Amino acid sequence: MAQKELGKQSVKFKNPPFIVGAASIVGEKEGNGPYGRYFDQIITDPMAGMKTWEEAEEHFQEMAARMAIRKSSLKESDIRYLVAGDLLGQLIASSFGLMNLDIPIFGVYGACSTMGESLAIGSMLVDGGFADHVVALTSSHFASAEKQFRFPLGYGNQRPKAATWTVTGSGAVVISSVRAGKNVRVRGVTTGKIVDYGIKDSMNMGACMAPAAADVIGQSFADFGMGPGEYDRIITGDLGKVGKDIVIDILKAKGYDISANYMDCGIEIYEEDQNVQAGGSGCGCSAVMLTGYILKKLEEGSWKKVLFVPTGALLSPVSFNEGKSVPGIAHAVILERDAG
Repeated sequence: MAQKELGKQSVKFKNPPFIVGAASIVGEKEGNGPYGRYFDQIITDPMAGMKTWEEAEEHFQEMAARMAIRKSSLKESDIRYLVAGDLLGQLIASSFGLMNLDIPIFGVYGACSTMGESLAIGSMLVDGGFADHVVALTSSHFASAEKQFRFPLGYGNQRPKAATWTVTGSGAVVISSVRAGKNVRVRGVTTGKIVDYGIKDSMNMGACMAPAAADVIGQSFADFGMGPGEYDRIITGDLGKVGKDIVIDILKAKGYDISANYMDCGIEIYEEDQNVQAGGSGCGCSAVMLTGYILKKLEEGSWKKVLFVPTGALLSPVSFNEGKSVPGIAHAVILERDAG
């Protein structure tokens, strides 16, 4: 059997799984951004017809999962596992949102890096022969995240320039062992480590997460023996304007210049005039950019290979209130166009 472990932190798949279906559900603010035309569905009601913000996020996840399965031409009964998570306490958006699908589920938490974590675990399950079809997904919602991590919306607090705006949206992919047309393949993954530079400013998530992003990107380059120039894009999840500069500087110090082909989903998802300070954040940020835009660029052949690096800040209301720092985590996933 071919060796799948690669370097210190990476896995190179023997039979790279296919992404055969994807769905992106977003809120109105995201739909008004520069990528609005790429998303599958824009929900103008932030409550999505539900009674609470949390129920709205649950509904987004269910919609995304069902749509991705439908677009893959599979049935829900064909899906062996769900791998899902979110930002809310005890993953309630995933557990309550997905229980009606009646599919075995792994609940995962990587803060805003959860799309990378769920995509990596789902791909390992398929490549390992434990499942033929897996759905990986996540979500976030501006109001539910603000309620849990920051201030009640009615408080009307001012937001510092380093703050980011939590994306309202859910993204889901169907990972399969079977090709179905012009698909994208998951070539390999580099699992990130928790990196803590001692930053305690929860309103500056970019600075908290950038060291972890730089660490896993550099490790992926080393493990796979590929430099920045071999990717059409290197895409982080939600570092925003502050974190973007930091990750570029750290990697330059390591001997890698990613500035020519680097983009950040948090910077891209909103227009400059949408009053989002440093950019977008949340699990849904990288998830909807992946399912709405990145996969389409790969499928159409505009890009052939990307390094997708969702990023997360590992704090909770308890840890923050107890004065702890905000460690970061990031996972790198190599996505390649499969010409069929």
